[in-house]
Amino acid sequence: MKTLLRAVMISVWFMALTFPVLSLKVNATKRTVDVLWERTAGMGVAMFVLSLLWMWYFHHKEHGNDGSGPFASVTAGIGRSWDALSGRLDTLSRRKGVAGLSLGALLAAAVLLPILGSMYQTTIFANAFLYVMLALGLNIAVGIAGQLVLGYAAFYAIGAYTYGLLNQYFGLGFWVCLPLGGCFAALAGLLLGFPVLRLQGDYLAIVTLGFGEIVRLLLNNWVGITGGSQGVANIPRPSLFGLELSPDQSMAYIYYLTLAAMVVTIVVVARIKDSRVGLALRALRDDEIASEAMGIDLRMVKLQAFALGSCWAGFAGVLLAARINFISPPSFTFMDSAMILSMVVLGGMGSISGVVVAALVLTLAPEYLRALSGYRMLVFGALMVLMMIFRPQGLIPSRKRTYRPRGVQAGKPGEGADAAAASAQGGRA
Repeated sequence: MKTLLRAVMISVWFMALTFPVLSLKVNATKRTVDVLWERTAGMGVAMFVLSLLWMWYFHHKEHGNDGSGPFASVTAGIGRSWDALSGRLDTLSRRKGVAGLSLGALLAAAVLLPILGSMYQTTIFANAFLYVMLALGLNIAVGIAGQLVLGYAAFYAIGAYTYGLLNQYFGLGFWVCLPLGGCFAALAGLLLGFPVLRLQGDYLAIVTLGFGEIVRLLLNNWVGITGGSQGVANIPRPSLFGLELSPDQSMAYIYYLTLAAMVVTIVVVARIKDSRVGLALRALRDDEIASEAMGIDLRMVKLQAFALGSCWAGFAGVLLAARINFISPPSFTFMDSAMILSMVVLGGMGSISGVVVAALVLTLAPEYLRALSGYRMLVFGALMVLMMIFRPQGLIPSRKRTYRPRGVQAGKPGEGADAAAASAQGGRA
């Protein structure tokens, strides 16, 4: 009875919480407000059933650790199936030719999209590729280095306004502003990194959040230069060797530039992750005291993390300004930073393939679920909560580096150790 009463309270609370969003519909022509009670009732019934299943599952998990029962069996089966699928994909990716063939097929499909698809498809995929760049850049600071940054949209804005303002006041073109946008964003990352060298965790997150809001308010209030809330308009798109392009051709050109930038970002971030700098960043994430004891310069490593992570946001900002031809401070709010951070967490901290998949899913899914426009954010929030509970490591967790002695192949657990011991004894003899 107590469980039923608690489920009823939860359903009533959710009905009251979602009532203004789901059940109130404003009719502008008739100047009336319609109340959709069926949506409220549906939300109450759904939350009542889900809360009962939720409480039953955790009660069973706490008091019955044998894993028996239909619901526990289903969840355990889903987890095992996902792990098995991830293991198979990991095995296939290590085989020569398979990974290259798969990536080649995906790249060919992306290249043919503007030719075979519509302008709408081209536009939303270009936007998705920008978010892949942003998520991978933030993955350097958050996923690899372990530095929680909540104001990442500020570097995105710095890159966009670099192109808009330099073109407006000095007439500089896209190809000149593209590296400058990355450099200015990296410089801003360094300026942010110096004051927060001794901060960790929540304190670092609060400072970076404040930095993001400072940049947004500065752009909004510096009317004489940035245009304030009016923004910067008439930003030209890049030209193709001086040729005149139609709007469709210009959008396709921007799409291919964004696709190329995304591919370069994936390759460079992957190389950074496996380089000496990437190993130092991971050591910083795992244990600062131990990494400092091993001779790693924490100050330099943290500054590298902020600079490397922010420069990709600057590049993406220049591409955004060139694609939409207009920028304003409301385009770079905390919600953008939270969305990019959600991509990193959902995909897997430090995982490149996982972050790419999560960025594509979180960017494209709202566009293809417009039929459920009233429920999109609810579904998004529910999926994030479920992921954090049942798969906190992310969709595709980061793969740890393994080391084996030369001449020893992967086999049974004892074989590698025996071979290593035998080689060591032979060396001593």
